[in-house]
Amino acid sequence: MLQITDQDLTSFNTLGLQAHARALLRLQTPDQLPELTRLAARHASVFVLGGGSNVVLVPNIDSLVVKLESRGVGIYEQTDSHVIVEAHAGEVWHDFVAGCVERGWNGLENLALIPGTVGAAPVQNIGAYGVELDQRFHSLVAWDLRKGRAVEMGAADCGFSYRNSFFKQAKPGRWLIVKVRFCLPRQWQPVLSYPDLQRHPVLAQAGASTTAQQVFDAVCEIRRHKLPDPAVLGNAGSFFKNPVVGADVLDAIRQAHPNVVVYPQPDGLYKLAAGWLIDQAGWKGRRMGPAGVHDRQALVLVNHGGATAQDIESLAQAIREDVERRFGVRLEQEPVRVG
Repeated sequence: MLQITDQDLTSFNTLGLQAHARALLRLQTPDQLPELTRLAARHASVFVLGGGSNVVLVPNIDSLVVKLESRGVGIYEQTDSHVIVEAHAGEVWHDFVAGCVERGWNGLENLALIPGTVGAAPVQNIGAYGVELDQRFHSLVAWDLRKGRAVEMGAADCGFSYRNSFFKQAKPGRWLIVKVRFCLPRQWQPVLSYPDLQRHPVLAQAGASTTAQQVFDAVCEIRRHKLPDPAVLGNAGSFFKNPVVGADVLDAIRQAHPNVVVYPQPDGLYKLAAGWLIDQAGWKGRRMGPAGVHDRQALVLVNHGGATAQDIESLAQAIREDVERRFGVRLEQEPVRVG
């Protein structure tokens, strides 16, 4: 039987922000979903919490907070060309990726060490080192809290785009992702387009014989070097999306900054490196009270201890305004504000 509890959420979010929920419900199996639907109807709003790695929590949250903790991984379908792996929403994303690589289910290794849960991954359409989740996505099962029923959804239903999806745009608390399926190829080829992977000595030496385990290990090594461990220094990973601009904006920036970091896109637009923009604006390593910018990666905002949502948001706003003034580009926040 599900129980609603009063809960301190400070340890439930990777930024380590001081936060408190008056009503927390921990969902451990899909069988509890009908009961959850009845309980949720008594609350004005619902917030679904995964690993707490992509949220900015306010000090007091009045919503019913649902923490998904269901576990399980298995083969949903397999053919000569691919294997479709199904994982429950509560699985830790990095552990899931590591397990896939160990079993020879290759294709997700570039997404290693991204914090969060499997259920949260499609919401953000996570991506890293040349691979986006939607490139490996097959389908998912979501629970419609309003109608109290399970819904199967394919890629088209999920409306994936850069760090975005149908779930991110939908009314908060209506949908709970229960299971996610990934289509992984039997004939695997490493994705090594990202410059850091091309420069990695092990991968460079391996060449055509590169294995998924080597890519996985290299990604973990690179991320650990660049990004702080949330258990040591509170953070939510990349805090801003890489902005996509037209040729006119890029040309204007290039006139003053010929070395601007840019990635041409298939649609003729250009993706800029938000971290480079923030670094050029002089924010790397700076602090505003207990909130600050990481000294090795300007894209990461950190909690030096005791920070609240207001501290993080004040710093983010100062960075956003400065970058826009200097470069004419408006940065968009990745983590979702809750409360």
